[in-house]
Amino acid sequence: MPDITLIAAFLAGLASFVSPCVLPLIPAFLSYLAGVSLKEGIANAETRLKIFLNAFFFVLGFVIVFSLFGVAINSVLVNVSFDVMQIVTKIGAVIIFIFGLFTLGVIKIGFLEREYKLKPAKTRYAYLTSFIFGATFAVGWTPCVGAILGAIFTLAFTQPGSAFTLLFSYSAGLGIPFLLVGAFTAQASDIIKKHGKFMSYFNKVMGLLLIVIAYLVYTGELVKLANLATAGSLLGG
Repeated sequence: MPDITLIAAFLAGLASFVSPCVLPLIPAFLSYLAGVSLKEGIANAETRLKIFLNAFFFVLGFVIVFSLFGVAINSVLVNVSFDVMQIVTKIGAVIIFIFGLFTLGVIKIGFLEREYKLKPAKTRYAYLTSFIFGATFAVGWTPCVGAILGAIFTLAFTQPGSAFTLLFSYSAGLGIPFLLVGAFTAQASDIIKKHGKFMSYFNKVMGLLLIVIAYLVYTGELVKLANLATAGSLLGG
């Protein structure tokens, strides 16, 4: 049985990608990183390659930072006592539940609706600039991404032993579509124009999933589902 937390983290990455304040800007953003216009990137094979390589280094930047966050969480919390972790888990479940309600649009949270972004300086080296932008993306957020990313970080704190794989899965869910857009800029631009509004509903699905995960975390069922041996014994029994 696949680990539900890793699936949820991957889907959270996808939800961050298709957020209404992120998705429409991606083709133009990747073209900006590559130093070409969007029309040039669509028409010219050489510039399409340049866009893809800049997308790759952008993704590499946030994958490395998210993975380091996972390692840090694991190092800090893995040896914390069971009783303390129980408290952390309960608090984390409540926070994830609140993030789920926010993602659904049921409640408003002021600090999540503001934009927090660092502004890295451009360098003479396009790929280095893209890498720095990707790393910056990992430590800043937009209003559309904040609640989902916050929920995944909170989930990582409740399961420090899986923090690295959770944040890496989130990175994969967010990064793979970036690479696809970088490789197929013209097609991606058309799809986003035609189906962008529909894709935004994926956030609502993610909000419901966060609420389900919050319940599983609070009741302790998530630990059982994440443990293959325990899940197997439950099915067998």
